[in-house]
Amino acid sequence: QVQLVESGGGLVQAGGSLRLSCAASGRTFSSSAMGWFRQAPGNGREFVAGLSWSGASTYYADSVKGRFTISRDNAKNTLFLQMNSLKPEDTAVYYCAADRIAGRPSKTSWDDFDYWGQGTQVTVSS
Repeated sequence: QVQLVESGGGLVQAGGSLRLSCAASGRTFSSSAMGWFRQAPGNGREFVAGLSWSGASTYYADSVKGRFTISRDNAKNTLFLQMNSLKPEDTAVYYCAADRIAGRPSKTSWDDFDYWGQGTQVTVSS
């Protein structure tokens, strides 16, 4: 059974940092496109950051560019999201997602991924 489990969320003051982790089990995603999404109350799920299947390319939503960094540790089968200079508008539930097929192009749409985690809450106070 494939599982993605996020952790690392919490309450932080504006300007602070958090590092989210997404531990995968049941199969390896070392050659699959992966991504992070978030959903704030009353809003739809939005793309935050993506990693190409090779890990060579990263891409970000304009709202987080320069503040967030996506990375992956293939040995640990874990995806990360380093979040710096956090703002109250970053408050949301954060989800990781993975493509089930290795080597496919990068994607930014939630519906294009095949596996999703249960989410971890990030709250940024002003």
